[in-house]
Amino acid sequence: MKQVHRTLVWFRGKDLRVSDHEPLIKALEDGEVIPLFVFDPYFFHPLRARKLPHRMQFLLESISALSDSLSSLGSRLICVSGSSTAVIPDVAERWGVTQVFAHRWTEPFGRVRDAKVADALSVPLKLYEGETLHPPGTLRTGKGSPYSVFTPFSRALRSQARISAALPPPQSIPPVPKVALTDNENIPELKALGIDRNSSLQNGGEAAGQHRLKLFLEKHAAGYSSGRDQLGASATSRLSADIKFGTLSVRTIWEEMEQVKTDACAESIETFKTELIWRDFAYSTLWDRPEVLKRPFRPAWEGFPWQNDPEDWRAWTAGRTGYPVIDAAARELRETGFVHNRARMITASFLCKHLLIDYRRGESHFLKYLTDGDWAQNNAGWQWSAGSGCDAQPYFRVFNPFSQGEKFDPNGAYVRRWIPELNLLPNRYIYRPWDAPAEVLAEAKVSLGSDYPAPIVDHAMARERFLRIAKGHLKRGE
Repeated sequence: MKQVHRTLVWFRGKDLRVSDHEPLIKALEDGEVIPLFVFDPYFFHPLRARKLPHRMQFLLESISALSDSLSSLGSRLICVSGSSTAVIPDVAERWGVTQVFAHRWTEPFGRVRDAKVADALSVPLKLYEGETLHPPGTLRTGKGSPYSVFTPFSRALRSQARISAALPPPQSIPPVPKVALTDNENIPELKALGIDRNSSLQNGGEAAGQHRLKLFLEKHAAGYSSGRDQLGASATSRLSADIKFGTLSVRTIWEEMEQVKTDACAESIETFKTELIWRDFAYSTLWDRPEVLKRPFRPAWEGFPWQNDPEDWRAWTAGRTGYPVIDAAARELRETGFVHNRARMITASFLCKHLLIDYRRGESHFLKYLTDGDWAQNNAGWQWSAGSGCDAQPYFRVFNPFSQGEKFDPNGAYVRRWIPELNLLPNRYIYRPWDAPAEVLAEAKVSLGSDYPAPIVDHAMARERFLRIAKGHLKRGE
């Protein structure tokens, strides 16, 4: 006779959906289910939450949407405040839980948390995969070591990985046992955490994510390979926050992309799928080398002589460097919680290589304001841009902010949107306003040094300085 279980399904901020939620769907096969979210002060204390305003808004909206979804299926989301390592063992015992199901986390602090919870529980804790396409840390080179170059990793994942089909949402869920209802709390409001709602952010929740996916598949997926780098166009998926918070599963996205692939758009579909594999690569790297969140992946970069000039830092964060593409990215980030990927690469390269500011400072700044701020992805991107990361761009490649802007936003739409003080400049000068003749500046109503700053650093000088310093440092570190 099959044992009947009372399963605690622990939602943890990276799996906020009912579709393709394996812990929930597997729990329904065994008996009673208690969906739970723990508002851990590690994230939800007002002093911490205020440091992550955009992520917190998206997260709370997604939790509320999850609660509504569970209620529509006959269940409800039980919310409890406190440290997860204490709350989970406590409620499991008091509610008569026989097993705890959750999705696995890759981040080192998440793995430590889960180990502590498992040790404190008197019932099993089962962790399911689902954060990535393929379980991190399982793909290995022919020598049995982790991959440190993306292309062979990508080939291995495509040839070896068995990406499971996405699971459909349940049709119904039994009511939550009464024993758990007395502990239920309200989902915190943004104002209680000291955060004002930002209407420029994406809406959170599974339905909003499904709508974004549908829109991308219908309008932009077929042209993704050519449109994804265009700064002034809306040609990307905008699914990064949904993947980060699990309002959509990465398996669902992979499956949907495969279903719309035709001969005519195969290149674009495969380009997008490669981006999903880059995400797996970052998670795999973090799984095997958790120290990358604190130190450079490449040991030769330890002790790099960053200058960290405070005035340069303030100019970069405020969008006042005098380089339009850099300043547009800075303003887009703070206002919308998002930065176009091409702009992320350009502005990260500028901070590290033009201004000689430690990539970890930029990484932290992005993690504060990005709605899709993800530890593995953000770290991988910043270390790639600096040259210190796993399969990073070579240190001697220094993005030219002028040519990058002119190439990927030739009409200046990106700059005009985020730097309105330059709106009237002709395309020819939109990325080089200091080259515009006085009469052109006057007609455009631009006063350089007043309306818009002069460049805080000369491009050619900054490039030569970085290459000289980097070459010397890295040669000593060999």
